[in-house]
Amino acid sequence: MNVAAMSVRMNQNMLSQAVSLRVTKMSQDLAKQAGNDMVQLLQQSMQPNVGRTIDIKV
Repeated sequence: MNVAAMSVRMNQNMLSQAVSLRVTKMSQDLAKQAGNDMVQLLQQSMQPNVGRTIDIKV
């Protein structure tokens, strides 16, 4: 087999793996940020006094 062709093919595979890993890392970072944003949103929306008492008039 041609050494130059093997070298090109090997470098293409390495590049493909590096790109795939980077895209996966970006996706993971976005998912983490979305989770953190959701937690922050839920914490901001909580009202500690809601549901503790019932106002009744007869």
